[in-house]
Amino acid sequence: MMGPRKEPQAALFYEFSLDRHVPADHVLRRIDRFVDLSDIRSVLAPYYSSTGRPSIDPELMIRMLLVGYCMGIRSERRLCEEVHLNLAYRWFCRMDLNDAVPDHSTFSKNRHGRFRESDLFRHLFNTVLTRCIAEGLVGGEDFGVDASLIKADASRYTKVEMADWSVPEQVSRATQEYLDTLDDAAFGGSTPVQPKAISPADPAARYTGANGDRPFFAYSTNYLVDLDNAVIVDVDATAPIRQAEVEITKDMILRTRDRFGLYPEKLVADTAYGSAPMLGWLVEEEGIEPYIPVIDKSERKDGTFSRDDFAYDHENDSYTCPGGKQLVQFRRPYKTPRSGVDKEGLMRYRASKKDCDVCSLKQRCCPKEPARKILRSIHEGARNMARDITKTDAYVTASYARKKVEMLFAHLKRIIGLDRLRLRGPNGARDEFILAATVQNLRKLAKLVPNPA
Repeated sequence: MMGPRKEPQAALFYEFSLDRHVPADHVLRRIDRFVDLSDIRSVLAPYYSSTGRPSIDPELMIRMLLVGYCMGIRSERRLCEEVHLNLAYRWFCRMDLNDAVPDHSTFSKNRHGRFRESDLFRHLFNTVLTRCIAEGLVGGEDFGVDASLIKADASRYTKVEMADWSVPEQVSRATQEYLDTLDDAAFGGSTPVQPKAISPADPAARYTGANGDRPFFAYSTNYLVDLDNAVIVDVDATAPIRQAEVEITKDMILRTRDRFGLYPEKLVADTAYGSAPMLGWLVEEEGIEPYIPVIDKSERKDGTFSRDDFAYDHENDSYTCPGGKQLVQFRRPYKTPRSGVDKEGLMRYRASKKDCDVCSLKQRCCPKEPARKILRSIHEGARNMARDITKTDAYVTASYARKKVEMLFAHLKRIIGLDRLRLRGPNGARDEFILAATVQNLRKLAKLVPNPA
């Protein structure tokens, strides 16, 4: 028998608790115990006026941003709608059922103002990393570094040549940030090569086809990762250029050392970081073992002798060719001593033309040149150390561990949803990358640190 229709009846009193309606295994409940925002008011205090109307609670805005990056909600307008409807989001943001959700424009105003001026997002990242260190998730010995391309908020179909931005009224915020970073080693100062095309919406984004697909405007997110538990110890944004990614790696290593006292014993990376200056900096200045393949273009493919066929005599600072003759830098003394090092850090060792003319191996050595010449880097010792490391079993193990960095990038794009930036300019890219890395570390804490009994 069909039962009677149940008419809804409004109750006079309700007993309702948000905490009881959030599942125990919900991701926001698991990361909530690691979110410490007790000191952000002291960080932001100098940037608030002592008079006027009370502002939106900064802790509420930070918690809402963490919800957005944790749950893959890219739009702040949609984030406000989701927080308004979702009970778990309200619980995480410390909001009651009757509390009003801030307007989405509040985030833009604070981000371009006091949040960026106080470097609040970097402070939040450091706070979470400090908790990771306290929980024993950071070994501090084996670091890995890599970069990944993230599409900028710029259409690849809209490209212009270098424009005239001498009129301040015609300069947007993203354009001004681009002009401010022209000498920055992570952006405009990374290479003297001028970009072939720039985007009028985001001029600092580089037009690249490095992923093998159709070119697009992009930034690079750079991760310095502790390989014990894949905890991100530093993150920064650069132009998608190898030189910029290498230079920012030095900054991240020094920044991590100064802030947290972490002195890595080895750095694991791919061939893009195997340049001679980078290897020299790691070995000679920082004492870090480079588990990095060496960028070496000395191997010849035309059948002639390569540089490896010449034996180097460290005591006499000379090379010996397969014919038994010596190649040296200088064949006569100079009144003013010469270093023999060019601006690229290379030394040139030359054979005698008389020896090469009568040598039976000339056609296999230098058939098109009067005498053979060998180039040697001033960081050749560090390069040889890296070559020796690549032949060990420890290098094979480290290469597998480096995949943890690539998995973080996969998680960033697929789970967090950061495959395309929403903010423009170098500062916008940096803000998004730092917040995403913070959420990834929070999820790592929630996964590896058990709940208290």
